[in-house]
Amino acid sequence: MDITVDPKLTSFIEVDAQSHFPIQNLPYGVFKPESSAPARVGVAIGDYVLDLSVLAQQGLLKCKHADAKQIFAAPHLNDFMALGQPAWRAVRGTLSDLLQTDNPTLRDNTQLRAQALILQNDVQMQLPVTIGDYTDFYSSKEHASNVGLMFRGQENPLLPNWTHMPVAYHGRASSVVVSGTNFLHPHGQVLPPDTEQPVYAPSQGMDFELEMGFLLGAGNQAGEPIPVDQAEQHIFGMVLVNDWSARDIQRWEYVPLGPFLSKSFCTTISPWVVSLDALAPFKVDAVAQDPQPLAYLQEKKRQTYDINLEVALRSPHMHSGEVICRSNFRYLYWTVAQQLAHHTVAGCNTNVGDLMASGTISGKEKHERGCLLELTWGGKEVVHLSNGEERRFLLDGDEIIMMGWCQAEGYRVGFGDAHGTMLAHSA
Repeated sequence: MDITVDPKLTSFIEVDAQSHFPIQNLPYGVFKPESSAPARVGVAIGDYVLDLSVLAQQGLLKCKHADAKQIFAAPHLNDFMALGQPAWRAVRGTLSDLLQTDNPTLRDNTQLRAQALILQNDVQMQLPVTIGDYTDFYSSKEHASNVGLMFRGQENPLLPNWTHMPVAYHGRASSVVVSGTNFLHPHGQVLPPDTEQPVYAPSQGMDFELEMGFLLGAGNQAGEPIPVDQAEQHIFGMVLVNDWSARDIQRWEYVPLGPFLSKSFCTTISPWVVSLDALAPFKVDAVAQDPQPLAYLQEKKRQTYDINLEVALRSPHMHSGEVICRSNFRYLYWTVAQQLAHHTVAGCNTNVGDLMASGTISGKEKHERGCLLELTWGGKEVVHLSNGEERRFLLDGDEIIMMGWCQAEGYRVGFGDAHGTMLAHSA
């Protein structure tokens, strides 16, 4: 058993049972202790950020064949990610040991603790990775079927290729932002109902998409596909993803090449990257596939992760968000390993820091639908909020808060949240 995920492990730092960041998690992020300070790498533990640049300066963190002082003082995780899985595991093991209840190295060094441990409420989280490329998959059968029913009817809800390969499109990496970053209401071409000519207008179909994504820590050379059973060795960790969507712009533009302006204005990710090692105790069997996929997509051990997901909406008239969707990562038809294997099978090269998102994650029940398009069935129904407000799609000032966590007996391994607010354009 991996000692870093032992449920009996405790830290000298007090961690509430509902916290997303027990010692079994230790997710990586990039933060500034104050706005004028340079960004550096940290891990979350309870209510604190542990500054890895301080530990490296004290010689407590070492990376084989690399300068730990430089790597953990960087404003991104890419240099650390590029060291590969053995280095990730070595550092994770060192951090787990330093934070354990019975280790006095950090626990009893008052000065070092004051330098290295900072309350999360006192830091500014940054985009954790420099993202070179972003791919968004379409891996939920329930979501794809619902969308197909809305636009193609009962006879053809899924296109013929959907159960044979993980469908995807190439997203816009430049507009991926960290949780807490707001964005302006997008404008674009839309085709009003019962008309033949498009107009330029603000989107009236603004939506969220409940997704998760994985970040590559090891890429591949052009022409050298990543085998499906080796794919997880290339994945550094996972994040929450909200791929905001302008449905009316999308409806007009997506034929024949797919989403463009309707998705390129903003994609929000959570600031903490949870390692696959931290998620390993929560592996479960993935859903059965029919028909059996082609050989390059067949997994010897077909598993995924049991990650609870929630979406809350907070309007400008509400003090806190109200949950409007509950889903689970385990519902996805295509696993992360299959997504990465398919992405590279034609010879595509990938790089450290590439982001691959799952697509909207929906379940079979109505409350498990991972976007407003499904929850309101294309705007024909309404989502009723407890304060009397109703939503078909998002309005200016609406905030979406996504959360995700794995539940164990007595503790959680979570991602924190991914939140953002759509702002009106100034007149």
